[in-house]
Amino acid sequence: MEGLLEYGYIGLFLGTFLAATVVPFASDVLLVGMLAAGGDPLTTIVVATLGNWLGGLTSYWVGYIGKWEWIERWFRVKRETIEKHSAAMKRWGSLMALLTWVPFVGDVMAIALGFYRVDFWKMSIFMFIGKCGRFVMWAWLYGLIV
Repeated sequence: MEGLLEYGYIGLFLGTFLAATVVPFASDVLLVGMLAAGGDPLTTIVVATLGNWLGGLTSYWVGYIGKWEWIERWFRVKRETIEKHSAAMKRWGSLMALLTWVPFVGDVMAIALGFYRVDFWKMSIFMFIGKCGRFVMWAWLYGLIV
């Protein structure tokens, strides 16, 4: 996936988008790689956030559509896994979108948010905040180390 960085910000966008959907890897590696290659920190954070956020929204819509053959085939998530989140979705609703940045769990969370038809606009705002916060934190840590 690091080969995507050869395409600059477009590669970063595609990589972070895919990381939030069907490709199991951490988009943080791409963010740090872009920064290490001399990418502008603000542009890098914005591009990574938008790619990962739109990927998360795609996962939400796949859950919303509820085609289990797609969810199990492309996302490798079983229906039972989504159903385990029922109580949390009822209790916390769109606030759960703040956790979609968490590796592996976040992708399942985004699908569950769609499956339980959590309010799209609220969820999308919280998802954006969570994903942006993640990339800001990684960029800040990178800045401290370098």
